[in-house]
Amino acid sequence: MASTVLHIRSETKPLERRSVVSPAGVKTLIEAGYRVDVERSPDRCFPDSDFEDAGATLVAEDSWPNVPTDHIILGLKELPEDGFPLKHAHVYFGHDYKNPAGWQKLLSRFRIGGGALLDLEFFQEPGGRLLAPSGYHAGYAGAALALKAWGHQIIPGDPLPSVTSYRNDETLMKDVQRSLFAGIKYLNRIPKVIVFGARGHCGTGAVDLCILAGIPAANILQWNRAETENGGPFREAIESDILINCTYLDRPTPPFIDLPSLKSPYRKLSIICDVSCDLGDPNNPLPIYSDHTTFEKPTIDIPISNGGPVRVISIDHLPNLIPRQATEACSRSIIPMLKQLNTWKAWYNIDRLFLEKIALLPTMKDRLDKGINQIGMFV
Repeated sequence: MASTVLHIRSETKPLERRSVVSPAGVKTLIEAGYRVDVERSPDRCFPDSDFEDAGATLVAEDSWPNVPTDHIILGLKELPEDGFPLKHAHVYFGHDYKNPAGWQKLLSRFRIGGGALLDLEFFQEPGGRLLAPSGYHAGYAGAALALKAWGHQIIPGDPLPSVTSYRNDETLMKDVQRSLFAGIKYLNRIPKVIVFGARGHCGTGAVDLCILAGIPAANILQWNRAETENGGPFREAIESDILINCTYLDRPTPPFIDLPSLKSPYRKLSIICDVSCDLGDPNNPLPIYSDHTTFEKPTIDIPISNGGPVRVISIDHLPNLIPRQATEACSRSIIPMLKQLNTWKAWYNIDRLFLEKIALLPTMKDRLDKGINQIGMFV
């Protein structure tokens, strides 16, 4: 019997240097009986030769749309918005089962092409808990940028400049501590941090970074569902210097803060890192901004009439700050499930989630009734 072919695509998101699977993970998949094709990439944190040495076949960059339909395409970030039908099974962070803007258009492309989305966001551990394969490093990197941004405020009116990926965790930590300690010395106080969703994978990473960087545990409020279920806005958030949001939205959530609360005379809050990045979600607990930020421009200012601006970090691929460690951790996390990809239609409820979501798309009759005729908009 021919081996199932896994095709690792090159990432197209700007400044994305990770891979969904590390070279060591590729070797494990090959030993499990798969054939693994890896697209060449000049940007990936691992050189192409590492994958080739692991036993993979190197193929052309961006070649995945033209490979046989029984190949399974692996990636991390969103697909190009070219509108062509998607005919393969894709594994990546689609985030499209939470109704973000454009989810109907994307899933329609899968229905037209006969493909499927196996969303990494919804992978589950055997006990049913979400696996969150990049969650820890998202929280870790988000907290790192939040502390850097707080310390950088000693330069009046100067937002955090562009950042790039770090070679390893040690170089990241030295840079974070340099900014943090400069801020502590200038302001003569240690910042108070509040982490929402502190018990999850993402929140654990954020708390760990803060402690490793030198923030005493007593200065870190670790809030979870029990602290937020009665609704905000919360004075504790306004009185913290740094807010890190790591919550997973699976139900209506009252705002943790809002624009009126930021005008409070008690406000110390100046830095927010929204690791969750649930822009456009009606349950977004931080309804104070509307644009993602980037590694080139990490923060946006929310002007407040008193007390100076609040600076928001909202980067949707934070683990790329330490791409090698994040890739290795993600790979170790998902390899047990990737080894079952040859039977994915009976696999961790992912196929069921996809079919349920596809069933919500308007039918051709709906389109005709509404006079919708744009190709690829709906099926």
